[in-house]
Amino acid sequence: MSIRLNALFALILLSATVSFAGGTISSKPYNEPLDTRLPADLHQDLPELGDVSQTVLSAVDEQRIAEQILAEVSVSDEVLADVEVVDYLQSLGNRLAAASDDKQQEFYFFVVKDASINAFAMPGGVIGVHTGLFLASNSESELASVLGHEIGHVTQHHLARMLAKQKTDTFKNVAGIALALLVARANPQLASGALTTSSAAGIQRQLDYTREHEREADRVGLSILENAGFDARGMPAFFRVLQRGSRFMEGSAPSFLRTHPLTSERIADVENRVAMMPYKQVASNLSYFFVRAKLRANDGLAQTAIDQFEYNIQTGRYANEAAEHYGLAVAMLRKNDFSGATKQMQWLDLHAVKSAFIENLKARIAVAEKNPKKAAAQYSAALNRYPESRALIYGYAEHFLALKQTKEMIELIKGKQQLFPRDAHFYDYLAKAYFREGKDLLAFQAQGEAYYRQYNLDKAVEQLELATKVKEGSFYEKSIVEARLKEFQRLQKMSKTE
Repeated sequence: MSIRLNALFALILLSATVSFAGGTISSKPYNEPLDTRLPADLHQDLPELGDVSQTVLSAVDEQRIAEQILAEVSVSDEVLADVEVVDYLQSLGNRLAAASDDKQQEFYFFVVKDASINAFAMPGGVIGVHTGLFLASNSESELASVLGHEIGHVTQHHLARMLAKQKTDTFKNVAGIALALLVARANPQLASGALTTSSAAGIQRQLDYTREHEREADRVGLSILENAGFDARGMPAFFRVLQRGSRFMEGSAPSFLRTHPLTSERIADVENRVAMMPYKQVASNLSYFFVRAKLRANDGLAQTAIDQFEYNIQTGRYANEAAEHYGLAVAMLRKNDFSGATKQMQWLDLHAVKSAFIENLKARIAVAEKNPKKAAAQYSAALNRYPESRALIYGYAEHFLALKQTKEMIELIKGKQQLFPRDAHFYDYLAKAYFREGKDLLAFQAQGEAYYRQYNLDKAVEQLELATKVKEGSFYEKSIVEARLKEFQRLQKMSKTE
């Protein structure tokens, strides 16, 4: 694990919501939101939004921290790069965030490749979710309940409010300690050494969420869950999952692993609140089941996954039959069993609801079979049906690139770019295409724009400087490059003086 990544996960360790060792439990298109709201009396004891004026972190500070974290996330091998999973999580998170009282806060969600049941919130609305959390949940409402809780920590500015209690510039101290604390996550054998220093242990204690913070996040999260149209019973149900999965009883785990205990008091409080709400059943979205199936299919040995999916289908041990066949197809593709994967696709065509997940997998199978004509036809037809699917756009772009059809790829990316103006991958694709066409100025410019969207201003400036030295290009193209370079240099200077 790199030093930069250690720094990122130090912040994660400092801001996780509920932490248990052993099982390492840390808790930290959809159906339209229902028009239901919490009964008025249940709102009476909800806390006011965290007062940012009472913290050492302004909104600008929190955004700056968020960008630093996202810069690490964009290049980290610890972070899942599967755009289908990421887009599902971001859409789910956006739906929940829209149901919160803080309409100004922007949220960024990413997935950590880790089997532990964990989710965590950080300053600036950055929320990470472990793959283990997806798999441990039994319904979309349970998964949403954890995200709602994390959104509650953000909107209440819990970490910023804790930092405000420090009399010094604490965040710089936290940043200085970050490596020591997160080396412990990467290498547990170093944990005792990292936490023996008085400064590290002291700041760790001062940044632990209090039980009141946890109760606030529970109450806010429950309100968000209900307002977003999910089943509020998902929260106490998932709390029970967490409680059963913990290998440590309350009070026995090391303090840095149980900074935010899941107490019986918290569970009882949430259960009492939910009991006062009207009962309603909310079906999980099909995408939820497909994401979970895909994660299972890509975990461990392909044959083991195949055997498990086949057993589940034969015995009827599944929550969603279509997702089980989809997961089996994914696992078969991993093993290059194209015939088996195609048979599962045929079953899905006959029995499943149309889905971008299914259409994308069909195209991937055609690519793996080295059938470019079939792949192109599948991508084209699928994008007509799902024009905003980034997984299909990425796949089609890579298909064009593999066939050296750079003009077609540039046309595709430019046609979709306005839908995803922050997506660095779109500019990466353009850079590769322009380099292959010998258009160095445009290639350097595109690569610079990609780095900018990965919050790496130094590399962005470097690429734009290279672009200015290229002798090719029209006056208009050179003018754009020079203007962007000046803007990047201005931002770079600002970031180094703050």
